[in-house]
Amino acid sequence: MSTPDFNLLVTLDAVLAEGSVARAAQRLRLSPSAMSRALARLRETVGDPLLVRAGRSLVPTPRALELRERVRQLVQDGEAVLRPAEKLNLKQLVRTFTLRTGEGFVENFGPVLIARIGEEAPGVRLRFVQKPNKDSAPLRDGTVDLETGVVADTTAPEVRAQALFRDRFIGVVRMGHALSKGKITPSRYAAGKHIVVSRRGLDKGSVDEALEPFGLERKIVTIVGGFSTALALARASDLIATVPERHTGNLRAGMYSFPLPVSLPEVTVSLLWHPRLDSDLAHRWLRGHVRDICAPIR
Repeated sequence: MSTPDFNLLVTLDAVLAEGSVARAAQRLRLSPSAMSRALARLRETVGDPLLVRAGRSLVPTPRALELRERVRQLVQDGEAVLRPAEKLNLKQLVRTFTLRTGEGFVENFGPVLIARIGEEAPGVRLRFVQKPNKDSAPLRDGTVDLETGVVADTTAPEVRAQALFRDRFIGVVRMGHALSKGKITPSRYAAGKHIVVSRRGLDKGSVDEALEPFGLERKIVTIVGGFSTALALARASDLIATVPERHTGNLRAGMYSFPLPVSLPEVTVSLLWHPRLDSDLAHRWLRGHVRDICAPIR
């Protein structure tokens, strides 16, 4: 079965509303002959004459009267779908957004974000899920609405990205640790017992590369999969954790943090989303709040 020409609905609505081929033509900015041809197609499609001659005027058939309100509603609904989105009513918005974030993001930025969203749109719920990798498939298939992280070669080319903040790695130890007093040199830092954070279980990283020119090598005691785990271990031992500064602000409360004595490049943490949600008003509203909360500290 062939797909019907839905443009005929607009023509049918005009004909039934005006009860005149000439006036329907004026309404749709068509010539009388084009309107007559369109009416002929309508009659053939519907299988009914729709308008019949009664003296000098046209009157609707019973089928036309039956269709008139249904067609009017269909055309109005179609116009609403194609019309640019109107102002967002946050108080009536009911929606769940799924955010895939790097470790430490929820602990550090989540409380303020949840509070702001709840105040403006009480019907909105935020679902935070872990980010085990940089695969863009969840953004593509719609299982994730927003993502935070560092743009990588594996990030899908169509994914939108907007920088949130720059972050640097720092060292963290418990209060009273030997490194909490005195100048921290590369040799003092390397001589301590270290925790390595690696989702893939790697035992070396950029810190070790930065120590090589000094002829130094860290003593790595343990390897963990996340920053919160590393900080929990450092808090309860003499181990040294090396973590991103802004991502772990709240997690480091009550601990001693220090700049690394070696140079490491900063990383740019970005907000990522699929372009199909670019113009979605509710999604734009949420993106705005995430950007505001993560804005660089001045």
